[in-house]
Amino acid sequence: MKRSLLPLNALRAFDAAARHMSFKKAADDLSVTPAAISQQIRSLEDILGVELFRRTNRSLILTEAAQLSLAALKEGFEKMEEAVDILTQSKSHNVIKVSVSPSFASKWLVPRLASYYERRPDAIVKISATMSLTDFNVEDIDLAIRYGSGKYPGLEVIEILRETVFPVCSPELLESSKPIKKPADLKAHTLIHDDSFSDDDSAPNWSMWLRAAGVNIEEGLPALHFNTHSLAIEAAVAGRGVALARSAIAEEDLKAGRLVKLFDEVMPVGFAHHIVSPAEKIKSERVLDFIDWLVAEAADTDESCVSLEPGEDVSAL
Repeated sequence: MKRSLLPLNALRAFDAAARHMSFKKAADDLSVTPAAISQQIRSLEDILGVELFRRTNRSLILTEAAQLSLAALKEGFEKMEEAVDILTQSKSHNVIKVSVSPSFASKWLVPRLASYYERRPDAIVKISATMSLTDFNVEDIDLAIRYGSGKYPGLEVIEILRETVFPVCSPELLESSKPIKKPADLKAHTLIHDDSFSDDDSAPNWSMWLRAAGVNIEEGLPALHFNTHSLAIEAAVAGRGVALARSAIAEEDLKAGRLVKLFDEVMPVGFAHHIVSPAEKIKSERVLDFIDWLVAEAADTDESCVSLEPGEDVSAL
């Protein structure tokens, strides 16, 4: 039989009916009616001149010829799906799909993408901004950028950017009637909290920073809480209080003068930004190229914001 005459729809109906041993379930599988499945099977039997099913009142029984053909038919469909995947991938060879937290996406990654497009003018970057961990077995993602300790079992992990944390506020708030000359002065101001890692005791937070600064923590201090770091930073820019900034996220606002770093000292933390990806994804040339670009951009991040390494002592504040 010529390839152009292969009854693919009928073969698909036969495959589904044989797998389920039910025209009704095969119809549900292929989103058609049971009558359509029955018609396709009869059409295939007429074309091939071979009986495929023996029909009884309560069930279907595969004929011997049908049973012998199933393994080869299944392999044939798998090969066709593989060919379609290859064609699809060749069409989208310039697409890179990245999962990243909303804060890192808006404050660090997106402002730098122009330089990536200069490097790869035909690139298509698809960003999924989410705090959820990526399931690479289910989601169509090439790589993720995650802020944490770097422990991601079963995945390739590349640390690209280590941060420090320090208090920031707007220039207007700094010049208000309540001076901020030393850490203890923060008690008179609203503290802006980032709760995105509130379930991790090792994540940097106000309690940790104030304790390191020798400031007694008191209950009932004015506070604002946000579930992303970028919102906490925006609240500080708007003069709503003092935020504990992560250096990479606050870098552009500090450079633009929208935020002021309150003290010269910074506190290093054990968290860092990591590229996370399965080993098979990193073999792709387009993924490797994007990783090279990320590493280069991270290396150019303002060193004055990330000058300390974990384990160094925090200077007296």
